[in-house]
Amino acid sequence: MGLGGISIWQLLIVLAIVVLLFGTKKIRNVGGDLGAALKNFKGAVKDGEDEKDKDKDDEDDNGEPKSLAEGAKAENAAGTSDTVDKEKEKA
Repeated sequence: MGLGGISIWQLLIVLAIVVLLFGTKKIRNVGGDLGAALKNFKGAVKDGEDEKDKDKDDEDDNGEPKSLAEGAKAENAAGTSDTVDKEKEKA
């Protein structure tokens, strides 16, 4: 017994019929195209993961992009000192 109740002889007969119908050249071309497509897919998945990791590295602890977080910190620092100065003037 082979795969799921199909014997090795049945598989060989099906393979022989496929070769007779399509020919070895066409089967080889389909196999090469399928291999190239799989290679491109793996490359695209890897590029997507690399881009996701890069985006993750660009974020700070709050999940904001570093450039925005640095700008917000600078504004907070400037705003805090202005507020402190105004409070000193009132007193």
